[in-house]
Amino acid sequence: MLDSAARAIALALRDGFDRHYALFRECARAAKRHFEAGEWRAIRHLGHDRIDYYDRRVRETVDRIEREFRAVGLDGSGADALWERVKVHFIGLLIDHKQPECAETFFNSVSCKILQRTYFHNRFIFVRPAISTEHIDADPPTYRSYYPQAAELRHAIVDIVLDMALATRFADFRRDVRNIVHALRTRLPRPWRLEVNHQIQVLSSLFYRDETAYAVGRIVNGTRTHPFAVAIKHNAQGRLYVDALLTDEGDLALLFSANRSYFLVDMEVPSAYIRFLRAMLPDKTAAELYTMVGLQKAGKNLFYRDFLHHLAHSRDRFVVAPGIRGLVMCVFTLPSYPYVFKIIKDRIAVTKETDAMRVRQKYALVKHHDRAGRMSDILEYSDVAFPRERFSPELIAELHAVAPSQIEEEGNRIIVRHVYIERRMRPLNMFLEQGNAAQRERAIRDYGDALRELASVNIFAGDLLFKNFGITRYGRVVFYDYDEIEYLTDCRFRRIPPPPPGFDDTSAEVWYPVGPHDIFPEEFATFILTDSTLRDAFLRWHAALLDADWWQARQRALATHGLAEVLSYPPALRFGPPP
Repeated sequence: MLDSAARAIALALRDGFDRHYALFRECARAAKRHFEAGEWRAIRHLGHDRIDYYDRRVRETVDRIEREFRAVGLDGSGADALWERVKVHFIGLLIDHKQPECAETFFNSVSCKILQRTYFHNRFIFVRPAISTEHIDADPPTYRSYYPQAAELRHAIVDIVLDMALATRFADFRRDVRNIVHALRTRLPRPWRLEVNHQIQVLSSLFYRDETAYAVGRIVNGTRTHPFAVAIKHNAQGRLYVDALLTDEGDLALLFSANRSYFLVDMEVPSAYIRFLRAMLPDKTAAELYTMVGLQKAGKNLFYRDFLHHLAHSRDRFVVAPGIRGLVMCVFTLPSYPYVFKIIKDRIAVTKETDAMRVRQKYALVKHHDRAGRMSDILEYSDVAFPRERFSPELIAELHAVAPSQIEEEGNRIIVRHVYIERRMRPLNMFLEQGNAAQRERAIRDYGDALRELASVNIFAGDLLFKNFGITRYGRVVFYDYDEIEYLTDCRFRRIPPPPPGFDDTSAEVWYPVGPHDIFPEEFATFILTDSTLRDAFLRWHAALLDADWWQARQRALATHGLAEVLSYPPALRFGPPP
């Protein structure tokens, strides 16, 4: 009786995951159709909606199991024996499965909800993978291989494009081929000699994001590999053209940056795609890449495993993060680990005019929105157990002082009820204080570029102080403090009216009404650009941002054309549309 119930529950769990993954793949197939038709808004909606699919399928599976198997005691005194058998049967169902690592994550999510236990108390979850993904492959294979000889590169490119099976025609494919061949000959090592093992490998599915599709692959020549991504776009007439060829490691890393929206890509065997991408992008972790192809829960699961591994192989302590302390968040970090941990304070400063619920809403907005390469992605966890001895006394005192409702001490653990985790960056204010003249100029220009690009996707950062921005490992300015973020179209950009006759200039009072969404861009110089050198540099590049007219023009553009695409690669790489 117990074993048959356990097997039935395991089957229900597998069925729930299979339904989720079928819908996940259908999103990618729909993205292909929308790309071919030039339906950019539909692609964005797909990416937005897909983020919530996983939690819906978990809830459906929990409801089904609780409804159909309540009589066997899912969480009672015999639950441990039952779930031990459920896990054994579930592992058996994954032996020939194409996505076992993702199914294990789904099992964890469902079992924790049913057992109503925090994961660190649940000995039935998959802390380590039970099924190896090393040699799983799809049918047809995950990537296609092409074997051009010395004078056949053009033919190989034609075959690669034909295999993409895009329904829309190219505007001038001969020009596209010439552009690709010329770029390859310019960038590949010279002299170029073909080795015995020479091939081009291209992942079978295109990667879709915003208004661009990417063919991702690598050139293999003997023992050396040269990764690449080909950006494909629509021209004004709705025909396709190759807009860029990305071959530089830094450009490819930025294409797969977690500060951008997740890709829509059809993968029968996700682990094979991740293995291919990791060989191209050695600085990216598997957790980051799973997240970037839309499998955020698998990414979270791997991130936590990596975190536990790092804790076991390090000795330093968590400390309060350096920099200006926030009014909304308590931020701490482990010096040897490249991430920060953010907890919402119990008592938020009254000047912020917000509360914990609204802060969570702002962070959810960022998770679902186009981050345009300018907003840091967020990992959100509940009930995270940390070893108490790894917390500095100062940090423990800080947490109990500012967020006591979020902290529980249980034996040798500190349990954090709710935490956001972001990749650690160097705060922009600290970078500007310590950088040389050229670094400061470059950073202030990129800061203004970040504001412009966020505006193009309908985002106003709210609090523009330098401390709320950081410098990434790739040298880009990124926004990471979201408690005051707003849709640009919800703001009211105004000029300060002239004072009435006889107004006392020394008075601290303002002579004009100010609404909750009123923004006065001319004040940015007063409150943000207090350093004369930085102000001069900002004015050289971005004086328009201090004028309400610029922001109002962006609002009109959004109302007329919708969100603009912020390119995922440098404009200098563009071939541009054919004439």
